[in-house]
Amino acid sequence: MPEGTTRSTGAGDGPTTGAAAPTTEAAGPTAGPAGPTGGARAQSAPPARRGLAGRRSGVDAVLRNSPLQPLFRLAATRRLAVLAYHGVDDPRTFALQMARLVRIARPVSLARVEQAVHSGRPLPARSVLVTFDDGDRTVLTEGLPVLTRLRIPAAAFVVTELIDSDRPFWWSEAAFLASRDGTARSLAGCAPDAVVRRLKTLPDRDRRAALAELRESARARAPRQEQLTRHDLLTLHRSGVAIGNHTAGHPCLDRCEDDILRDEITSAHHALTGWLDGEEPTAFAYPNGNTDQRAGAVLRRLGYRVGFLFDHRHDRLLPGRPLRISRLRVNSTTSRDRFDTILSGLHPAVHRLRGGA
Repeated sequence: MPEGTTRSTGAGDGPTTGAAAPTTEAAGPTAGPAGPTGGARAQSAPPARRGLAGRRSGVDAVLRNSPLQPLFRLAATRRLAVLAYHGVDDPRTFALQMARLVRIARPVSLARVEQAVHSGRPLPARSVLVTFDDGDRTVLTEGLPVLTRLRIPAAAFVVTELIDSDRPFWWSEAAFLASRDGTARSLAGCAPDAVVRRLKTLPDRDRRAALAELRESARARAPRQEQLTRHDLLTLHRSGVAIGNHTAGHPCLDRCEDDILRDEITSAHHALTGWLDGEEPTAFAYPNGNTDQRAGAVLRRLGYRVGFLFDHRHDRLLPGRPLRISRLRVNSTTSRDRFDTILSGLHPAVHRLRGGA
């Protein structure tokens, strides 16, 4: 059995400006196509990957220095930017991103966004909300010190089944097991690097069954991953990082039967309420960005005020659909050029123009 722990599993730097990228969370550690990733990791990258990273970096530089960037930046002052991170794999670059955010934008809290929705009064110009999905431990160990030093509020949406455990995220585990000859009947003919994408298209009961088969058939068990604890959640909460609901087990809700969907949301809600000293969560992030009308009904019954997508778009300073607020996909390895064009909206616009979802 391999020893050690897995790294966080974010969505890379968001969509590339080339072929359309899937709107899913990546199935394993991602270095991000642009930006520093550490000397050892960069040196060990295959030549083809280094070449692709170089081309993307060149495109990012062209976009940031194009005459369109100032126009998009001006337009972005009248829109809400919600940044959707996962883990903080590159603390140095993340710190630079947050320092730039303080200089060129207005970081706001989740409570401030909820207040705007409730009162019907728009947020201030240049408002940006920083969010993290899944509850990777690096949000506490690497992200919180930066956020605290710069006085940036944030929100973390956690998968409650993993709290107080050392279980890996299911997509990380599936990717690892597939790379170790793991098989499942519903994954017949699926290449190892496409297993997670296939799993996300299956009915949720079939996804769970396939994971069980992968565990039985793989040559090795997936590495363990230290997760956040209940005490960690309180530390984050008391330090200005609001804690939100990301379901109990991170299924794609539109693939769930009614009872599973309802239980995924409500069980996570009750767990978080207990861990946060009776304070009920009021914000939700859809796993993988997959929305479902049934989920909206459950959230409204539980008193949720806001819900967040994963669609790589800005939203209004007064969001028109409080339970479906858009977010921009970003990573702690995102380069300065790409970070600026994501904030301005130029990168998302080019992505959509080239067929991205």
